[in-house]
Amino acid sequence: MGYEWLALAAAFLWAVASILSVVPAQHLGTFAYSRWRMGCTSLILGTMALYTGGWSSVETSAISAMMLSGVIGIFIGDTALFACLNRMGPRQAGLLFSCHAVFSAVLGYFLFSETMSSMELLGSLLVFSGVLTAIFFGRRGQTNNQLEAVKGKVWVGIGLGLLAALCQALGGIIAKPIMQTNIDPVAASAMRMMTAFAAHCLFFFTGAKLARATQPMNIKIFSITALNSFLAMAVGMTLILYALQEGNVGMVALLSSTTPIMLLPILWIYSGKRPNRFAWIGAIVAVVGTSILVN
Repeated sequence: MGYEWLALAAAFLWAVASILSVVPAQHLGTFAYSRWRMGCTSLILGTMALYTGGWSSVETSAISAMMLSGVIGIFIGDTALFACLNRMGPRQAGLLFSCHAVFSAVLGYFLFSETMSSMELLGSLLVFSGVLTAIFFGRRGQTNNQLEAVKGKVWVGIGLGLLAALCQALGGIIAKPIMQTNIDPVAASAMRMMTAFAAHCLFFFTGAKLARATQPMNIKIFSITALNSFLAMAVGMTLILYALQEGNVGMVALLSSTTPIMLLPILWIYSGKRPNRFAWIGAIVAVVGTSILVN
């Protein structure tokens, strides 16, 4: 499977996971949910790497870079994303997070001299234009949809979403040189996740009110959180690291930014409310751009 399909598969898993995150994120609160989610993912990835022997591929020189990538891309980025999701819902948070593609492409150009062919540039522009259309115009006629409601000041939500996108891009940029070595992607992903979980635990032990759960954990919430961890982080983020082994940062980021488009039919099924025509036009444009990129 080419890196394009790996990035698209990760985007789909993130779309499913964003819906699964709505209930537990609101139940536990942003920091508590992120901590539980990262703890589950660390256990899953660490066990997988132990079973496959992936830990033996980790060199000492790679540890500091992957830890830094975990702190920026997951501890800060993922937590900001769920804070944004709690305020703006999964679809609008998805748009803001998809801006990581732009940040990644710009950073990849300046740091790695990555370039695109004319057809790749056309496909990328179509993908990003489709995402913008689907999200910014997709709220029309959705006033009664709770998943579209904005809670609190909209600029705070936008700031959190853009922070999440920037951190995701920086995390990928930091991980890119390491992923071009012989390191096992599962072990690399486990290192990032364990570092983020450790950072969350340190924050919790400070006694900060923000780190506490707003409501106690229960079996239902834990089950959803564990499933989300497996789909989005254990599988989705590992697929992204596999993709980074073959593709450049900008292309992988652009393809993985199609998550908001994939959310449309999922949200329709979940909420029973059909997205408007602008959302579907955006989806079609993005699909055309994606087909150009993967051919």
